[in-house]
Amino acid sequence: MASSSKQMDTSKYVRYTPEQVEALEKFYMECPKPSSLKRQQLIRECPILSNIEPKQIKVWFQNRRCREKQKTESSRLQTVNRKLSAMNKLLMEENERLQKQVSRFVYENGYMKQQLTNPAAVTPDLKCDSVVPTGHHQQQQNSTTLHPQRDANNPAGLLSIAEETLTEFLSKATGTAVNWVQMPGMKPGPDSIGIVAVSHNCDGVAARACGLVSLEPMRVAKVLKDRPSWFRDCRCLEVVTVLPTRNDGTIELIYMQTYAPTTMVAARDFWLLRYTTGLEDGSLVICERSLNTTTGGPVGPAAPSFVRAEMLPSGYLIRPCDGSSSIINIVDHVDLDAGNVPEVLRPLYESPQILAQRSTIAALRHLRQIAQESSGETQYGGGRQPAVLRTFSQRMCRGFNDAVNGFADDGWSLLANDGVEDVTVSINSSPNKLIGLQGGNTLAIRGGVICAKTSMLLQDVPPALLVRFLREHRSEWADSGIDAYSAASLKARPCAIPNTRHCFSSGHVILPLSHTLEHEEFLEVIRLEGNGFPQDDLLQDMYLLQLCSGMDENAAGASAQLVFSPFDESFADNVTLLPSGFRVIPLDPKTDGRATRTLDLTSSLEEGPSGNNYNLRSVVTIAFQFTCENHYQDSMVAMARQYVRSIVGSVQRVANAIAPSRLSSQAKSLPGSPEALTLARWI
Repeated sequence: MASSSKQMDTSKYVRYTPEQVEALEKFYMECPKPSSLKRQQLIRECPILSNIEPKQIKVWFQNRRCREKQKTESSRLQTVNRKLSAMNKLLMEENERLQKQVSRFVYENGYMKQQLTNPAAVTPDLKCDSVVPTGHHQQQQNSTTLHPQRDANNPAGLLSIAEETLTEFLSKATGTAVNWVQMPGMKPGPDSIGIVAVSHNCDGVAARACGLVSLEPMRVAKVLKDRPSWFRDCRCLEVVTVLPTRNDGTIELIYMQTYAPTTMVAARDFWLLRYTTGLEDGSLVICERSLNTTTGGPVGPAAPSFVRAEMLPSGYLIRPCDGSSSIINIVDHVDLDAGNVPEVLRPLYESPQILAQRSTIAALRHLRQIAQESSGETQYGGGRQPAVLRTFSQRMCRGFNDAVNGFADDGWSLLANDGVEDVTVSINSSPNKLIGLQGGNTLAIRGGVICAKTSMLLQDVPPALLVRFLREHRSEWADSGIDAYSAASLKARPCAIPNTRHCFSSGHVILPLSHTLEHEEFLEVIRLEGNGFPQDDLLQDMYLLQLCSGMDENAAGASAQLVFSPFDESFADNVTLLPSGFRVIPLDPKTDGRATRTLDLTSSLEEGPSGNNYNLRSVVTIAFQFTCENHYQDSMVAMARQYVRSIVGSVQRVANAIAPSRLSSQAKSLPGSPEALTLARWI
């Protein structure tokens, strides 16, 4: 009996031949978790497995799944470990930089004390290693150094400028040429965007970021050079001249135009030198700066409707890390000529937090998004590739920026106002704008696109909170008749001027499409249910494509945006988009390293009227586009102007209802979450 039991125990251990393992592995790839019937079928179809019991086949598949799970977990832990090691390296470098900065401050403090007590006896020790001209003082020294005018056809002269740019950029990226302070709310960690810092007391405004991405250095360089693909404010970038240099490097002369963020200010342009080269340690550098009479080199011609801005030495330091990854140092340093901007709007061009959010952090986020998509981990609905959905997001932003700026070379021309200048209306009848509208209907060629836009200032309203309310409560500001008209304008049939009294709507449904890695931006489809006019035989659903961004209330300097466009349910890649919507940008004063106020509604509510220090101004830009035919133009212009005015009134009412400073007086008496308080106050 004992002998029989021993034989049964030993039969549980089976040694598989290579042929049997190959057959099992092949079946595992098709069906990792087969049922009992499947396992029996496998034994019948594979004679080489006939000597193995079905129970042993079951155990093999269990062990195989366990090994797969362990392998996946091991790979994940190795990835986390690599990220932590790289982040530790970045923190050590940052610590070293801060130690140098502290040593310099200690020396300068001691020198100033001696000068105050006995000025005659103090002579600066120029040999001291701690005396390093940094920050504002060094930039003033650099700005006083004039270089002779150098021609674009003189490679040696341009190479001299490029090498100077490289030196100054590296001193900012890894040194103390700028006094950096940590960006509020940015905490380093394995899942964080990286280490982000902003400038304190320097010429212009600057931001710096260090991070790790799972892309090879050459791929990173290619992505970053394609600035229009990730920098939403970039209107165009033209490479005028390319000159080869040693180490397979290049010098490029570039002309770049950027959009104005609001209707109240002019757009900016840059004339740049970009230098790409390799360093001795294997790092790759892309650095750039503006060319002007101070730096030397050719100066590009001025462009109408643009204010020439200056880019001080900036760029990207890309270091290989663990084979297929890269450690990136990004520096953005610009002088956007805020002197010709109304004082209330100067924070748009004087806030390093805004620069960090719109350019520096945006570059890191885009790289992380590309890395995740390349790994195959991104899963989007609708069967669409991530690159296609990303293109839709870019087109939405670009179309909205085009509407806000209304450049004449795009075909826009201003129309006369009705005696009140609160809303600007312009029209675009260029063929490029009309291609694809109304399904190719010839009526579109006899018309154009009308854009009504305006900007307004708000007090004490976080941009994220306002945009979230506008997104979730569309019926509070949107006109169902206008929505139906906009959606019908893409159909191959004429549509009458919208009239809300004769339009029917039963609501809208939000259908998610995609979102970025950190959920700071998401793309979705709005289904307008049961919209139609009496001339329609039946009510039908219509669609809007919507892009929402900037929903993090704690992100210092972050703007929020809600942009939508009529959308063809066919979801064709070349579908026509006519974006309209809202952009809300905070106008915090230039902080220079002060602790930034929290944008958390809960904190404001808890503080009460005595402790509430929330005092945030924002500029809200509203732009709506409509198609129209020539014989309807006057009526459409009047409708568009009146519609935008009604939206302004709705936004003001919403802002008054959700402003934390106005809610705080009632916070103690109202139970529930901040959302419940907001809703109660709004009702």
